[in-house]
Amino acid sequence: MQGTTAGNHSPPMLLRVTMGLISLVVALLAVTAFFRMELLHHLPWAKGLEDNSSDSCPYGHFRLRGMKDCLSWLPCEVIQNEVTVVKLIGRGAVKQVFLANWRGHKVAFSRLAVSEFSNDFFHGLEMLKGLQSVYVVKLLGYCEEDHTILTEYHPFGSLINVNSILEREGHRDFNMWEIRFRLAIDYVMFLQFLHNSPLGPRVMCDSNDLRKTLSQYLLTTDLHVIANDLDALPLVNRSTGVLVKCGVRQLQGDFVAPEQLWPFGDDLPFSDDLMPPYDEKTDVWKIPDVTDFLLGQVEGSDVVRLHLFQLHQDCKRTVPQQRPSSLMVLQSYKAVYTSLTQESELSDSYSSTSYDL
Repeated sequence: MQGTTAGNHSPPMLLRVTMGLISLVVALLAVTAFFRMELLHHLPWAKGLEDNSSDSCPYGHFRLRGMKDCLSWLPCEVIQNEVTVVKLIGRGAVKQVFLANWRGHKVAFSRLAVSEFSNDFFHGLEMLKGLQSVYVVKLLGYCEEDHTILTEYHPFGSLINVNSILEREGHRDFNMWEIRFRLAIDYVMFLQFLHNSPLGPRVMCDSNDLRKTLSQYLLTTDLHVIANDLDALPLVNRSTGVLVKCGVRQLQGDFVAPEQLWPFGDDLPFSDDLMPPYDEKTDVWKIPDVTDFLLGQVEGSDVVRLHLFQLHQDCKRTVPQQRPSSLMVLQSYKAVYTSLTQESELSDSYSSTSYDL
């Protein structure tokens, strides 16, 4: 019987080591992909705002985490006697916002900052009452005589903070395109709700630049976007031909829609009386810029941008009537999200199958 040498039938040691390392890397990628998808599927966030109604109460009532029953909105007497202000956490032209305590719950206590803006304050209160939904911060009570409003407290603060929140230790696992894209979907969901609200079509006027726009929204601890500042939501009434103007001052810059800019150039000094009004398509113009910020610079975000490119081009059309509605944008966003997540799952499944083979 003739002997054999190792070189005739066994691969060289280097090749065996290389194949082993490749198999290990593929296995690790498959495990990482599996846990990534498990994370997404089991987040409370994964159900979306529309399904996030387990704590729903009848209109005029609220329930906070840990509360068994719904309570009616707190009246002046309760707010005056049971709410303790802790510290100032925010200030705008209309309101000061404080962190406060009520029966062991952290709450947001808002107070009119300047008396000349009382009309804006009460407009914001009426909008907050009339637009209560999963898209809007939860109203807990108010006291008109003291010019105070009590709402649910969200420790992550405004949407401006999204990058710093997702880059924190303990939150980095959530800093992925899927979650960032869903934040953008939440934002567009609110606009679609606002443009078709029970109070009639409304325009988000406190949105003259990106930072101002982001400051109107809160980031919740389960990674949702909800509207918070509703002090400037004028009504579009097409049946009577009444459109809106966001303030009485001249607006400038690339962030606002073209129809919000003074159309007569330097030939004629700005006059609010001569400024043409506009409608909710100004909000649609701003969607691409807000979404671009929310997507950030994480792996996969540029792929999302590529899929949204034509839609965002349409949002930036100069003629407002040629832009899609917020509903059309929302439908497109959801379709792209579904398509990309399905592709990701199929790709992960293929990688896992390839390794098993």
